[in-house]
Amino acid sequence: MKKLHLLFVSILVVLGLLSGCGSDDDQSENNNATNDNGTEQAEDNGANNNETESEDEASAFPYTINDASGEDVTIEKAPERIVSVIPSNTEIAFALGLDEEIVGVSDHDDYPEAATEKEKVGGLELNIEAIIALDPDLVLAEAGNPEAAIKQLRDSGMTVLVVPTPTDFAGVYDNITMLGKATGTYEKAEEIVTSMQADLAALQEKTKDIPEADRKQVFIEISPSPEIYTAGKGTFFDQLLNVINATNAAGGEEGWPMLDQEAIIALNPDVIITTYGNYVADPHAEVADRDGWSDVTAIQNDAIYDVDTNLVSRPGPRLVEGAKVLGKAIYPDVFQD
Repeated sequence: MKKLHLLFVSILVVLGLLSGCGSDDDQSENNNATNDNGTEQAEDNGANNNETESEDEASAFPYTINDASGEDVTIEKAPERIVSVIPSNTEIAFALGLDEEIVGVSDHDDYPEAATEKEKVGGLELNIEAIIALDPDLVLAEAGNPEAAIKQLRDSGMTVLVVPTPTDFAGVYDNITMLGKATGTYEKAEEIVTSMQADLAALQEKTKDIPEADRKQVFIEISPSPEIYTAGKGTFFDQLLNVINATNAAGGEEGWPMLDQEAIIALNPDVIITTYGNYVADPHAEVADRDGWSDVTAIQNDAIYDVDTNLVSRPGPRLVEGAKVLGKAIYPDVFQD
């Protein structure tokens, strides 16, 4: 069971579903110290970009960028055939309106529904032959993809853009903007970023008057017992809780720690959020029926909720929806409309 849970967490890291897990601790601390939720920082970044680069310049080809692999990648023209090998990039690409251009996705791409109908090109181990056979103009990868696979694709003549793994909202906005420039959809990318910033600001406004005494302590479980992993600082879970004025009960931890049950009981969270309903039949009972947990406030108040892990951890446009889902679970009276 221990190996199973460790494998589970490792897979999430590689896929970028739980972005920030592999981030540098100092950088994460700096991001949090600068701006807990990343919205103001991202707005400043967007303003600076608009001041220094016109829309025509941003949409111009050829487009060259030093990507997350350290390579200067040049895209000669707007790509007509795109393969995306990481779910977050796929979601962004579809949000940019590139349904027709996307010809291949990873085995793990599950959103939107149209992504499930595209040709599959492998999971953790990319199917290089399948990717080459699709003859893409552009392959969208992520820093978590195996370096050897990226090199093999480039050696075969593929144009591969390796997108950074973001650790905050500013990083998500930057990725959306990067993909917009790389695919000739810069204007749409700017619309998405602006909409996300406005929506997050509205959520903050909605919860800003919650008194400190009423601020909920929330514990997030990303795997069930007996080995319970949670989300600490430097994760999107933590930042989303900050957006809606809730407190991460495990906020004193970094990244993705495993906590024993005694430590969790001692935290006495007001709300417990699980993210494993896709493979545990009854996540509510998994938590509520644990021996020795009857005095935990969340158990006493039956405040146990399962959410779609992709909404609250996959670095893309749906993070805003994830914040709303968390808000409705944690503060139902505030988010009743």
